[in-house]
Amino acid sequence: MRLHTRSRVAIANLLRAYDLSVPQCDVLTTLTEKEGLSQQELAARLYVTKGNISGLIDRLAASGLVERRSFAGDRRSHAIHLTQAGRDLAVRAIEAQKSFVTGTFGRMPPERLAQLEQLLIEARDLVRARDGASASEQIEA
Repeated sequence: MRLHTRSRVAIANLLRAYDLSVPQCDVLTTLTEKEGLSQQELAARLYVTKGNISGLIDRLAASGLVERRSFAGDRRSHAIHLTQAGRDLAVRAIEAQKSFVTGTFGRMPPERLAQLEQLLIEARDLVRARDGASASEQIEA
């Protein structure tokens, strides 16, 4: 947990130079992978609420980084797309994050990184299994 927190703080500090928060960067980088997602799809991919994603999209749209486009036949839902400025900023932010990873985890020997990855996958699977357990089972664990 502490490693996650320290890494997130370091990334947040890097992203401040781009006038981006971590959640805003998450939206932009997700859209570089697949544009035209609905706000609901973005919320699900980023593990945030619909209310949170709405505010993020509002701020990014006001900054000229994303735009909402209507889905054909559905006035209530919008597809979210990057503007050119948003795409350019996302690319710079991704490079900053890659530089962080190279300067930290990238300094570890490849075999140790592979071990770390395996341990993280095992921990993730344990959490997923616990999420699937009933509330009473979780209390006992």
